[in-house]
Order: sequence, then C-alpha cells, then structure tokens
Amino acid sequence: MPQTSLAAVDRIRTVYEEEHEQFRELVREFVDRHAKPHAERWEAEGKVDRDLFTKAAEAGILGLTIPEEFGGGGADDFRFNAVMGEELARHPVSDGMAGIALSNDIVIPYFIELTNDEQKRRWLPGIAAGELITAVAMTEPGTGSDLAGIRTTAVLDGDAYVVNGSKIFISNGQNADLVVTAVRTSADPHKGLSLLVIPTDLPGFSRGRNLDKVGLHAQDTSELIFENVRVPAGNLLGSEGQGFLGLMRNLPQERLSIAAAAVASSEGVIDRTIAYVQERQAFGKPVGAFQNTRFELAEMFTATQVSRAYIDQCIVRHAAGELSAEDAAAAKFWTTEQYVQIVNRCLQLHGGYGYMREYRIARDYEDARITTIYGGTTEIMKEIVGRSLGL
Repeated sequence: MPQTSLAAVDRIRTVYEEEHEQFRELVREFVDRHAKPHAERWEAEGKVDRDLFTKAAEAGILGLTIPEEFGGGGADDFRFNAVMGEELARHPVSDGMAGIALSNDIVIPYFIELTNDEQKRRWLPGIAAGELITAVAMTEPGTGSDLAGIRTTAVLDGDAYVVNGSKIFISNGQNADLVVTAVRTSADPHKGLSLLVIPTDLPGFSRGRNLDKVGLHAQDTSELIFENVRVPAGNLLGSEGQGFLGLMRNLPQERLSIAAAAVASSEGVIDRTIAYVQERQAFGKPVGAFQNTRFELAEMFTATQVSRAYIDQCIVRHAAGELSAEDAAAAKFWTTEQYVQIVNRCLQLHGGYGYMREYRIARDYEDARITTIYGGTTEIMKEIVGRSLGL
C-alpha cells in the first residue's frame, strides 16, 4: 500500500508546519539512538535509566514548554507535544519513552501554570535539565476516578504540612524526585483538596514495589507512601482548596495526549501488520493476498484515518485554547477503544505467532489495554460527554 503509507498520510496533513516536521525527525533520531539499544533491558528491569531524562533534555525533547529563561524550549504550542507523542506511540519501544511524554504533557504544566515566581526559580531549571524527574499522584488504593474520595491528608503544622496516606499506580514513581500530590487539607469533598509538591528525599516518604503490570513493562509504576512527611508550606501549588480546580485544568490536555497517542499507536500496529502479512506464507501465498486480510486491513486503515482527522481538529482547537473537557473526554474514549479493537484484530492476522511475546504484536496487545483505563476510564469519559448533552 505505498500510496496510503503513514508517511504519505503525514505529508498531506495540514495541522503541522515545517518546524513541527523537523521536530518529528529529531524525536525519531533520539529514539533510534537512545531508546532502541536499551529497550529489552528496560523491559526486563521495569524502568528506564535516569540519564534518559538528561539526554532528552540535551536533545531538546524534554521541557518543551518550559520558558527559555529556565532552560526549557519555550514552545507555547501543543503541536510539538503532539508530534512527539505520535512518534513515540508509533515506535515499538514507546513504553520506554512514556515517562518523557508524561513529563511534557501532564506533569510539567503544573510547574509552569500553578507555581509562583520563587517556585519556578527553584524547580524549573532542574526539570528542564532532566535532573529532577517529576510525577503526579492522584489515584489512591481505594480511590480511582473519584477525586472527591481522596484521603491522603496534609495538616499544617507551623511552616510545614504533615502528610499521611498513600498513592498507587503512579507513573515515573520509581524515578521521581518531585511528586505533585493531591492531598486533603479540609473535609470538604472538592474545596478541601490541595496540591503539594513533595520531594522524594524527605523523611517519611517511601516507595512501594515497582508494580507488576500486564503491559508497559519498561514504564515504572509505583505505590507511594507518606508517613508523617513534613513538606515545606512553600511547596503548596496555588492556594489551599484549589487542588480540584488545578487537576481539572490539566485533565483535558492529558486526555488529548492519550487520544493522539492511541491513534498513532493504531497506525503503527497497522503498518507492522501490513509488513507481516506480506511476508507470512499460507497455502502457498502471502497472508496479505487473501481477500479477508485485505478487507480487514482496509477497514482498520480507514477507521484510523477518520480518527486521525478528528484528532487533528482537536489538536488545532487545543492549541487555540478552545478544547473543552467534554471534547477531550470524547476523543479519549473513542480513540483508545478503537486502538484496543485494532490491536486485537491485527493479532488475529498474525495467527499463533501473534500470541508469542517475541513478536511485537503480542506486546502491543498487552500495552493497549490500559489506555481505556488510565487518564479516566471509558465509562467516566462517556459520563462526562453524556452530561454535556443535558442527560
């Protein structure tokens, strides 16, 4: 299918300009040089090397939106984030690079948008240099999407908050130096939430084991434990009681990032499956020569390109500050559910080999499943969209 390859599709897209395509090449080169050689080891060890972050910073792909005065890229344009997310998602070693994308798209915005001048000077240079690895901690063992159920407490005691509780499923949890943590500073379900930046070297902080997940094995995911951790009051982001608003402010971008990556991941899976069925023989001819194979791939390719046009419009609207929470929720559930379906169908086209982890499609199958859960489950996304319809 040379006329409809992903490279051809990228060339006719109008969402990006030349500078974004140049950045795409930079990301590809970085992945080839710094991720591919270590992918198998990272998967076995369950996390990436810390110096991946410093190398990403040196290459200019970490801290894209951090102002130049603090050592960042100064790019106030989400399209650069989207380009990076696409390239990492399409690549077979994407889970090893997930922590970089997480930092850019999800965590760093808290440090840019919610910090005061003193906090910016204190944290942003280290984050921009890849020396301070960041994470955000919302989910708790008994609380998933219901932020009102957060129980980790922060009680002001003099010039510090005393934090007690735990968080779970925290990406970058094993490597993180700074954790933006949702804590309860009063009993009010929503107005009682605040955000604290908790350094992981403070007494009383500990990490649980690196969680054994179905997929995304190279991305560290941890439980974090706080036992009378004294966090300086100067680490509060914004004002007390503004944590819920701070979290809601960043969720649309997080969900759009997941959606854009889901489409790119689908494209990558389809491309690799096309290559496989052209080589694999059955009954004396390539599997790709059978009508069923052609029809399956034609349907998946077309469906993915429809979603690509949809997501491109969402990216344009977000870059213009016009993407609503409902838009992001719809994009997230639609594209991730489609991704799971496409991986399932592509694995079927691999036959028995698709079930062997030495083939990338088996790992794609493992990795895809979480996308309908993290960042807000499909059910919660549908609830958000449904309420916007007046239901």
